[in-house]
Order: sequence, then structure tokens, then C-alpha cells
Amino acid sequence: MPFFTFASNLKVMNNFKFFIFILLPAFVACSDKAAIEQPTNNEPMDSVLLLMKKKIIIDSSIILYDKPLTQEAFLDEWTVHHSDWEVKEGWLYGSNKGNWPGMAVLKKDFPGNVMLEFEAQTILPSSHDINVMWNGEWNDSTDQRGIAYVAGLQGWWTGKVGIEKSNDYKFMVGTPLFDFIPGKIYKIIAGSIDGHCFIFANGKLLLEAMDPNPIDNQKYTKVGFEAYCSNICIRNIVIRQICWQENVLKYEPEF
Repeated sequence: MPFFTFASNLKVMNNFKFFIFILLPAFVACSDKAAIEQPTNNEPMDSVLLLMKKKIIIDSSIILYDKPLTQEAFLDEWTVHHSDWEVKEGWLYGSNKGNWPGMAVLKKDFPGNVMLEFEAQTILPSSHDINVMWNGEWNDSTDQRGIAYVAGLQGWWTGKVGIEKSNDYKFMVGTPLFDFIPGKIYKIIAGSIDGHCFIFANGKLLLEAMDPNPIDNQKYTKVGFEAYCSNICIRNIVIRQICWQENVLKYEPEF
């Protein structure tokens, strides 16, 4: 074989190896079955969300919704239930004086494992209940929220971070340990992976729980926000399809 032919073939083979080495991780990055170790010190924590035995890859989670809020777009793309909502200067304001879910719900469907990112605060003197819904529905026949996951800050009447599943409420979890400050802006991320529900605020995991009877997220596909006897505002709404991997957790001996 002439030398130049051999060299050319060798170069092609090396390029092919390089292609496999570089691109193969991209193909498995979102595999639900890919087992990975916990993040190293070189991996930025704001690019991942760590749950029990799961790792959400934020940058690989496809954006399904990310639109500037205007009053015209809100009237066209959302429905309002038992409350007052309006957009002012990029903020979505929700007000509801009743002890019931006062909701703004996107008309578009968002099936599957989804999470919502947004900034929110209570409008003083209102001091509680910033709530978000996903994998849900608004039941027109009863004019109430139907099956859905709901998570929130400073709710459940006694100031808890909580997650619940309506409409039978047999799946409910909460904790009073979050030091909520009325009027402060929080960046909130909430969603679920096949019933593994979670809520973060300002980059910190506040609560996670695994529903033993997950909602059918192909059938119940609505997302929205809820004011419950509260006055709140929300901005910078982003909805993502969750990309995640299995996360291998283990202890190293400390003695």
C-alpha cells in the first residue's frame, strides 16, 4: 500500500475515533438509564438540579415556553378562574381574596415530565401562598381545579412549603422550615419526574416527594399559577421538558 494512502486512511480512522469520543456523550446525556456519579467540583451546580437518585440537566431540558409577558398575550394565551390577573411592566399580578384556588392557566398543553421556572413575590401586605400547578386540568363541569400537582411557598394555612395532588389530596407533603420573607423575590423551580415532585427556591431544594400513584402526564397537561387568599406577582416564566439521569448515591467511609 502506498504510504500516502495508508496515512490518509489512518487520518480518517483517527477522525472517526475523535467523532465517537466527542459526540457519544451527547447521545446518552438524557438517557433515563444512564448512571452517573455525583457532580465534581468542576461541574457548576447551577446547571444541574440534584434530587434523590436523580439529576436534572437544566441546559439539556428543552424549553417549551419562554415568552415576554404582555397584557395582550396574556388575554390571548391564558384563562382566568375565580381571581383577578393582569400584566404590568412584565409582571403577572394575581389577586384572590377567597379561600379557594384563584388561577391563571395557560391554554397550551404541556405533557410529560415538565418543570416551571419563574420569579415571584407576594405584594405586601399579602404574606403567603405563591403557588404553581403542572400535570393538571381545570374541570369546566365543576368549575374547579381538577387533577393536578400543586407546589407553593408559605401556604397550607400555617406557612409551609408544600406539594399536593388534587383533587383527592391523598398525596400531600409539607415543611414549615423555610424562612419565607413576604415581599421578597424568589426564583422558584417546581415540577416532577413520573411523580417524583420537587420545589426549589433560589437554588436550594426545599422539598421533594414521590407520589406512589403518579398523575398520567400525557392526559393531564395544563400548567398555571394560583393565588390562594393572596396577592402575588410573577415574571420570567420558563417551562421545560425535563432531561434527567440516574444519580448514583453512596457514602464514603469517614473513619
